[in-house]
Amino acid sequence: MATLPPSEGYDPVLPAPVGPPPSPLRFRDYRYYWFARFTAVMATIAMVVVIGYQLYDTARTDYGMSIKEASFQLGLLGLVQFVPLAILTPVAGWAADRFERRSVAIFSNLIDLLIAAALGWFTWIDALTLPLLFTLAALHGVARVFSGPAMSAIAPNIVPANVLPRAIAMGSIAWQSASVIGPAAGGLLYAASPTSVYVFSAVFLGVSAFLISRVRPVLPPPAEVRRHPLREMVDGLRFVWFDRFLLGTITLDLFAVILAGATAMLPVYARDILQTGSEGLGFLRAAPALGAAAVAIGLSFRPIERNVGVKMLWAVAVFGAVTVGFGISTNFFLSLALLAIMGAADMFSVFVRGTLIQLNTPDAMRGRVSAASGLAISASNELGEMRAGAMAAVLGPVGAVVIGGAGAIGVTALWSWLFPELRRARTFEPQFKTGPTT
Repeated sequence: MATLPPSEGYDPVLPAPVGPPPSPLRFRDYRYYWFARFTAVMATIAMVVVIGYQLYDTARTDYGMSIKEASFQLGLLGLVQFVPLAILTPVAGWAADRFERRSVAIFSNLIDLLIAAALGWFTWIDALTLPLLFTLAALHGVARVFSGPAMSAIAPNIVPANVLPRAIAMGSIAWQSASVIGPAAGGLLYAASPTSVYVFSAVFLGVSAFLISRVRPVLPPPAEVRRHPLREMVDGLRFVWFDRFLLGTITLDLFAVILAGATAMLPVYARDILQTGSEGLGFLRAAPALGAAAVAIGLSFRPIERNVGVKMLWAVAVFGAVTVGFGISTNFFLSLALLAIMGAADMFSVFVRGTLIQLNTPDAMRGRVSAASGLAISASNELGEMRAGAMAAVLGPVGAVVIGGAGAIGVTALWSWLFPELRRARTFEPQFKTGPTT
């Protein structure tokens, strides 16, 4: 079998090795990339978990808000993170296609490090307020919007195309395993010392920036004609809009998670429904990632190859159904199990969607298409939090979660009818290309 030795990188100009695809970890640059993603996700998710808990606890304790009122503040937290995301995502995608992608990712990590340091300082001096938490959370969203497209666009340039499905699955392992460790560590560190979680995040964001710097430079693909930056940004959105396959894949996740997202309500469940405190919140946030990591590990060894579209649709439907079960659960361990299943179903969908998007997008457009996909993912999370918080203010947190899960099932059925291309996708091979490429 022709493979590159572990000490060598990958030259995308050379043809892919012949024979069964090797492990992505055989490529030096991918190893640095994998550990950089792991440490960054672990640091940022630990930070995000604590921000949500601090905001909810501050609203209840310092501002005397009721459960419904404080739940609405969690919805506003999603909104303030979404606004800069919506504005800057086209810019972030353009930057990933125009500048050296590694440098963009390093810069965003260093900005996030400064935000973690600021949160740690204000926590240390006991000076946190709701406006301050909202502001720093919004700045965190700005930093992450530039990291996502750049990091996503790096992977296809450091491994051969035949290795990319396994590389995406391995990247998901990095993401999901960090999503298990990060929330658990954040909750436990916060319980021991509120400031320590931000020290933890700052240190690992610095480690991530260093690891990314060890990857060989990933230059943007050459363009025959450079157009105005705004026109290039629009080109990325047009490419997705006119490609029904990509449009259906991306928007399915967008609307399903907007409706079924229960993450925003986890501080409410931890503090006032399941009564487990910040330690319990850490485990609740880690449970979906644990289920997702298990699926990602399985897919890295045995990626699915057939009927990928139908399997993605079923995974989203299961995600919605399990969300309904979690919403009505009052048992901590049952809630953990349901969240783990929810994460497993979501990971299955993420793997299929991520592979389809990467393999159906030309390299010159990958940054901008990854940004559009990232906007849909982040918008679904942040707008889902806003939706859950607004509904919780009227119906209570349980009603908000249950109705949202049922809505995700309906969206899956509707999308399978509106976008029959999804049902017809048998393999990951590029297909249904109708959109412009420039």
